[in-house]
Amino acid sequence: MRSTAVLLAALSLAIAGQAGAATASAHLTDVDYLKANRCRGLAEGFGVTDASSLDALIKTEGRSRVEPVYEKGQQEQVRGKRDAAKTDGKDRFQAELNGYCTAFLGGKDTASAR
Repeated sequence: MRSTAVLLAALSLAIAGQAGAATASAHLTDVDYLKANRCRGLAEGFGVTDASSLDALIKTEGRSRVEPVYEKGQQEQVRGKRDAAKTDGKDRFQAELNGYCTAFLGGKDTASAR
């Protein structure tokens, strides 16, 4: 069990580094934009109170998206919020929120927010 937690932590850090590199660029790719939207849904579902940096990122990046990508982003937010409400897999979704989503949330750990 402990080795699984260590593995998940290492994987989360690796993914967070990739997302951090993506947010450091001038614009997000469509895939990173969709991931940011999913993170917003997860954050809302888990009750993260300060997601203002993520909201600003999504608003700014949403302006330059084609309609299908923008709509898919909204669907990802809904899916993330729905997934956070599920009892089955809650740990996995919390790990996702505390993994690559921290780069989109300004590097904040969200474990204390639930």
